[in-house]
Amino acid sequence: MQAHVVSRSSFAHEATAPTAAASRSTSAAKAGTITLHRFAPFLGAPDSSPFVIKTMLLLKFAGLPYRDVAGNPLKAPKKLLPYIEDDGVTVTDSTLIRRHIERKYGFDFDAGLSAEQKAAAWAVERMCEDHLYFAMLEARWLDRATFNKGVGTMFGIVPLPLRPLAKMLLLRANTARLNGHGLGRHSKTDIAMLAASDIDALAALIGDKPYLMGDKPCGADAFVFGIVTSILTPALDGPLRAAMQRHANLVGYRDRLTRQFFPASASR
Repeated sequence: MQAHVVSRSSFAHEATAPTAAASRSTSAAKAGTITLHRFAPFLGAPDSSPFVIKTMLLLKFAGLPYRDVAGNPLKAPKKLLPYIEDDGVTVTDSTLIRRHIERKYGFDFDAGLSAEQKAAAWAVERMCEDHLYFAMLEARWLDRATFNKGVGTMFGIVPLPLRPLAKMLLLRANTARLNGHGLGRHSKTDIAMLAASDIDALAALIGDKPYLMGDKPCGADAFVFGIVTSILTPALDGPLRAAMQRHANLVGYRDRLTRQFFPASASR
């Protein structure tokens, strides 16, 4: 399958590290191009997974060139996407990918933040990844109408006779995942209420700032953007999208970062 190569020059002006760190990043990047294993663009969003979008943004923030290829979660390490390959090293999990970039390329995603701001950014990221994401997962997989308009359209690579079985197995897996998390044991009304509380908190924290913590993006912005743009996917109407749309600053945040880092999506 043809890989899409992302040019460093298209986003180098967005890098926020100090000059020395940027120089280290540039030098290291010349050694080879990172390969990102992902899903695919999804209904106008850069990818169907906010964790893939997070990884794409982390690479862009750090000014690292990468190529993306269609990944197969069934063959992936830990059976999850995304993962990257970098000079023969495979790194799974978007947060571990961040740690890899910080160690290998000397890039500080939170440069300029105080210890208190770093702690707040980490707490927001945990809220979005470990709670709000699961509410989105429930809406995408367990709401029949949303499923049919969304992830249900992504089974084209599965042979036609096997698609019903593949959908059933993944539905069971995600139902078990949600029940294991705990959120899936609640009613849809309660899940929507809890998710709206996350969204309200996120809107209050961002306020009128261009990014989560101020005038420059930090590491947590990568997933915050990923989840905001995923929930605001136009075709997927529901309580979560309605809750997000009530906050003009979150819609503006999505639009602003899309224009900066994913101009091809912004033009759609």
